[in-house]
Amino acid sequence: MSIIEENIIKAGFILPEQPAAVGLYSPAVSSGNLVFTSGQLPLKDGKLIEPGGKGKVNDFRKDDAFHASKVALVNALAAIKSVTGSLDNIEKIVKLTIYVSSETFFSSQHLVANGASSLLHEIFEGRGAHARSAVGVAELPLGASLELELIVQYKSPA
Repeated sequence: MSIIEENIIKAGFILPEQPAAVGLYSPAVSSGNLVFTSGQLPLKDGKLIEPGGKGKVNDFRKDDAFHASKVALVNALAAIKSVTGSLDNIEKIVKLTIYVSSETFFSSQHLVANGASSLLHEIFEGRGAHARSAVGVAELPLGASLELELIVQYKSPA
């Protein structure tokens, strides 16, 4: 087991198997030494997690969405592993983008994104520092509370 996967377990999560894409896309693709994920939802065992997995986020559901962002991040890491072979090959987290299905006047998307950001710092330490965008949107696929994209730099096997 990789060091990063051990760190994920220590943080209270398990890296899932990467499910097959359900559309005309790939869960993750590489270009040069970068890996880009498709949008990842807070799914566990193929279902949106509850609480925090369905509906619009507001000030009362912000903590649920904070946790949901961590679940979506772990799913993104599973997609990245399918390209890199090992999460230990990640040299740097480049960018995290999170889209939050938000109620009108909810402006704490950045606090929701802090869930995923804090987990990246915890499991990757110095390599976990990243650029980030947190965006409020009206609706997301399957009624999800959020969708997360990740870009990482990795060392290709020689």
